Amino acid sequence: MHTSNNLRLTGAALCGALFLSGCANQLPQRSEHEERIERKLLDHQLQIDTGEPKVLELPQRRIRVHDQKSYEVTAFEVTRRYDRYTPYQPWRELYEVPVGAVAVVAGVGANVLNVVLLGSLPETATRDWISYGMAGLNPFMNVESNGRAEQNLASIEELQRDRRMEYTNLPWAERAVQVQAGEQRFELLTDSTGVLRLNLLDSPFTEQDITRLNLLQLSVEERLGDDLARAEATLMVSHTLRGKLREAHDLIFDDLEGDDVAQWVHRVKRLSDLGLEEEASELEQSLIELTRNDPELQDAFLKALLKDAGRLAADPAN
Repeated sequence: MHTSNNLRLTGAALCGALFLSGCANQLPQRSEHEERIERKLLDHQLQIDTGEPKVLELPQRRIRVHDQKSYEVTAFEVTRRYDRYTPYQPWRELYEVPVGAVAVVAGVGANVLNVVLLGSLPETATRDWISYGMAGLNPFMNVESNGRAEQNLASIEELQRDRRMEYTNLPWAERAVQVQAGEQRFELLTDSTGVLRLNLLDSPFTEQDITRLNLLQLSVEERLGDDLARAEATLMVSHTLRGKLREAHDLIFDDLEGDDVAQWVHRVKRLSDLGLEEEASELEQSLIELTRNDPELQDAFLKALLKDAGRLAADPAN
């Protein structure tokens, strides 16, 4: 007798739990499609183009740095399938049961009318009303509701569509270049096109003994995960150029405002005589800019340039 009572209590508890938890109303499965691209790095190289010749005879040099990569690119079509269902909420049965009864009666009536009308009624009025009504009458299941639907990932399928090689050759734009000059090590930056404008008459090279600067070692590196790409290049500084650098530096950077027109012309002419034509032109334009607000002084300078140095110059603003 005691055992029979236990069985009854267990059965009642199971029924109660089933009533409270209910059954999820399964909805049609939903699928998502997307393309996934997988890129695998196969090779990574950096390249420093120092130009020609490898021995510097002039203080300025434009150095290009390239970042070259090769990838294996694989395209996949990914399909994700989701199981959708309407979660059970017992309190909804308070209105779903009576509504379901009405829907069943309406569905039966629609099917009878559909026979008379030779099947002209839409399926939503014949089959769907009855399906809705039966779900509403079931005390352990709510009717379908897309608004309350929840979903679980059921499966993922990947199908390979394409595999190809991809190569890139990009400028080392606005990135660091390490420069070893004697015992000093500097970090210089490339511009947006990957060009490093090296100038031995500019900082930081002028802050050391230029006459002993006979070798420049350049290097770049980049780590991507476990891959380390590195490139090095060497530029020699000629003995002739080293002899010119100190004098050229003084001609360019010594105080200009303390000199007269004759001294300005001498500086420009001397730079040109040293073979540093680019530096001579830059100094010439700096002096023209310096005298912009004094037309008489500027005119005297331009005439002296033509007469004593044989250089025809003009204010670019005019």
